[in-house]
Amino acid sequence: MKPFGPAAIDLIRGRHMHVSRVALLAAMVAAHGQAFAQSAPAQPPVEEPQVAAADAQPPAASPAQEEAATEVVVTGTRVARDGYQAPTPLTVVGAEQLRAAARENIADAVNTLPSVSSSVTPKNSQGSIGTGTAGINAINLRGLGANRTLILFDGQRSVASSASGLVDVNDFPQALISRVEVVTGGASAAYGSDALSGVVNFILDRRFTGIRASASSGITTYGDDRTWDASIAGGLSFADNRGHLIISGEMSGVQGTDGDGGRRWDREGWEIINNPAYTLTNGQPERLLLPQVALANATAGGIITNTALRGTAFGAGGVPYQFNYGPILSGGVMQGGDWASNLFANVQTLDPQQNRKSLFLRAGYDILPDVELFGQFSISHSTVRSLCCQVFNVGNLVVSATNAFLPQSIADQAAQLGISQFTLGTMNGDLPALGTDNKRTVERYVIGANGSLHALGGTWHWNAYYQRGVARLLETSPDNLNKSRFALAIDAVRDPVSGNIVCRSTLTNPTNGCVPYNLFGVGVNGPDVINYLTGTSFRRNRITQDVVAASINGEPFSIWAGPVSIALGVEHRREAISGEVDPIGGANGYFVGNYLPTFGGYNVTEGFLETVVPLLRDLPFARELEFNGAVRLTDYSTSGRVTTWKLGGTWTPIDGVRFRATRSRDIRAPNLLELFNAGGLNQNTVIDPFNGNALTAYQGLVTGNPDLRPEVADTLGLGVVLQPRFIPGFSVSADYYNIKISGAIASVSAQTIVDRCFAGDSTYCAAITRGTVNGADVITQIRLQPFNFVSQIARGIDFQADYRMNLADISGGLSGNLTFSLLATHYLKSFTDNGIDAPTDQAGSNAAAFGVPNWIYRGSITYSNRNTTATITGRGVSAGVYDTSFIECTSGCPTSTIANRTINDNHIPGAFYLDAYLARRLHTPGGGEAELFFNVINVFNKDPAVVAPGPSGTPFVFEAANPNFYDVLGRVFRVGIRFNM
Repeated sequence: MKPFGPAAIDLIRGRHMHVSRVALLAAMVAAHGQAFAQSAPAQPPVEEPQVAAADAQPPAASPAQEEAATEVVVTGTRVARDGYQAPTPLTVVGAEQLRAAARENIADAVNTLPSVSSSVTPKNSQGSIGTGTAGINAINLRGLGANRTLILFDGQRSVASSASGLVDVNDFPQALISRVEVVTGGASAAYGSDALSGVVNFILDRRFTGIRASASSGITTYGDDRTWDASIAGGLSFADNRGHLIISGEMSGVQGTDGDGGRRWDREGWEIINNPAYTLTNGQPERLLLPQVALANATAGGIITNTALRGTAFGAGGVPYQFNYGPILSGGVMQGGDWASNLFANVQTLDPQQNRKSLFLRAGYDILPDVELFGQFSISHSTVRSLCCQVFNVGNLVVSATNAFLPQSIADQAAQLGISQFTLGTMNGDLPALGTDNKRTVERYVIGANGSLHALGGTWHWNAYYQRGVARLLETSPDNLNKSRFALAIDAVRDPVSGNIVCRSTLTNPTNGCVPYNLFGVGVNGPDVINYLTGTSFRRNRITQDVVAASINGEPFSIWAGPVSIALGVEHRREAISGEVDPIGGANGYFVGNYLPTFGGYNVTEGFLETVVPLLRDLPFARELEFNGAVRLTDYSTSGRVTTWKLGGTWTPIDGVRFRATRSRDIRAPNLLELFNAGGLNQNTVIDPFNGNALTAYQGLVTGNPDLRPEVADTLGLGVVLQPRFIPGFSVSADYYNIKISGAIASVSAQTIVDRCFAGDSTYCAAITRGTVNGADVITQIRLQPFNFVSQIARGIDFQADYRMNLADISGGLSGNLTFSLLATHYLKSFTDNGIDAPTDQAGSNAAAFGVPNWIYRGSITYSNRNTTATITGRGVSAGVYDTSFIECTSGCPTSTIANRTINDNHIPGAFYLDAYLARRLHTPGGGEAELFFNVINVFNKDPAVVAPGPSGTPFVFEAANPNFYDVLGRVFRVGIRFNM
């Protein structure tokens, strides 16, 4: 075990706590405590954590809450009926379980569930310059894509936090979340578009009374990525309990990491490269997974990549030296040689800097005994800063041999050799690293009413609301290289009059302000040069969502087996986007972040009907048999009408055994970015088979497609739940799922376009623009656009087991409870067929797109009594491969093909992590309660498994790890305090 080190000791001593904020929070609690002590009874201590239940019902409400509540809300069905258990699997993560996770936010806790895979998080979106998703926390069920998981807040949609349709769950009032319900199955008939792989519903504690506050701080074992958060929430009833008000305010911050923070695993140079010795017949693998791999055609200070001067590099102060290429050269990369001094992946931040603050308010008033009017307002503001990479020119920058900054010794050699120009590769070490600085403000306004009425011999519950959501996004790329100024600045000459080094353009235009840039070396350019060359590209987007919805549910009549329940409703929604961009970026003037303004919108009108029909009850081998059916008719202004439906049922043959089954048709509609993206330009690289498999930089042009249709999925779910009466407190479930998606929206990858063009398909060649650079015909631009052309299949089995035992039942001398919980998902298939490449099944791939490990699991043991809670959690993933289509071999390999590439090592190790949590409750004067807690994530500081990037794209800017499945920060400590009054 690696030692804890001083960081943990500093944290425990409080050196990294934000004392002023914590003190302010404590003062607020103290100031309000006396006022609430008389009107609100003390919250009783929680004696046990609420575990995620395989056959979950919502947690029991207090008597006061039951009196005020009008209906039971269970995600996955719109039918509200006491005791009803829907056929769709439901996992509930309770408030105590969320607290015991002690993560930076609720999303981080939900992301540890095995059914959640490859969610969008700040740790894996830091390189997303141009997508607008940097810093977002968006849940991804089944690994099918976060945009195929519907996120609800208290049963309602929320405005997207990015043009790609992703909802940032960090915008929700985390202090007032009573539980999170995760439905792992298609639910479009109940909730509409996006519920293709499931629904995650963050349930609001509407009837909270009292004051709740918390503050915590965290730090890694490396002394970086310090985090803090503080929140306060209050609730009170007024007007003889006819009205209720809840309010919360939250602040949080993440310091982020400075690149990789010196973590050893990111300094080993792992990468997949093309084997330069490979031929069709020599039996060698086409690809090699190797350590100590680095760029060969670019260095921080520049390297000459052609002519007799090839290998001449420039170091600190511009001093030339001969670069050591190492024994293996492949395109623009190499193994060995000067690899250790030429790594650039450590520029990328493992966790971006983040600051968030939010305010939430809800007020309700019973204007009649059975009718409540309510209003709700929330605002969340976040700032996320991250670094991606250096400005790179990988061996294709043409430089004159008469450049005034070229060291004289090299200029003399060039003259002797008759060299008039050469190509240079540089990572521009004097320029700031590229990154993102995104600011988001999300506002949400809701007014509505709910209540009950008596008709047709029963009680009907209804609700209606109007919601207005506005997201204002400012996405910026600071320190962005101005390409036209760069072209002028690198053409440096001597002024024939003054003898000073100037831009060549200044000789003919003395007032153009050009400042010459020295390409040769590190530390050779001053701030005036950097200021001239760099600027900030930006895009402002305004996303709006308007929703009018109404629904009603009740029991109109009964049949032989009990009451028949129905729910029906209508909804109209409008989504729109508008924006502006900076003029330089809009004219493709920057290295990255060249946006075009996006405008567009669509309307959708829909209605749904759902019913639950009891078929048999209290018969031999049929204690209960119920049918559940739902249908939704939807009309999109962009793509027309579509129908979704669900058929399901539950059968309880005997007490303690329940079977469930569902069959559904679900959809995901294209989002605003997929429909209306006016175009974005980015820099990337591909392997160009037309040019000796050279790693070639190109400009990508990405646009939307207004003719897109909704994706369609057919889902089958079969499950069993066992709750044997002879083992009180024990339940276990297993649920099989099979999701088939047709017409999935995707873009053909740039590498696929190039490969298919090389194979002779002229359709793909039309998307490629080529040009002459240094006398060679090279790729300069590739155009990308989404279409409905992919088929996908996701198949697997979810397992869940929970057991709770009272230790006093074992021995009267023992106190407290033990709770055991185990969740696991066995991913059987993750199949993709784009009709172009050979179909692939990436279940078992821990690296590929749409890849998922065969197993993801999480288990915990919790001891709790009146004053203490202690939890040990084990979580992990199974070992996997880079790509299930790869053939692993070192000799005697078959001929490598596009469908089945050969590689020397296709293995990725699995991982097991241990987390620990300890909380101690203290009773405070005035009947309040405080809780001190300490949490350690990744107790043994286990490094992530090597998941090497490459060979296509820009592997030199990415760390050799997959943060979707592995911890990249290492051991993390967190301490905090909570108050309840």
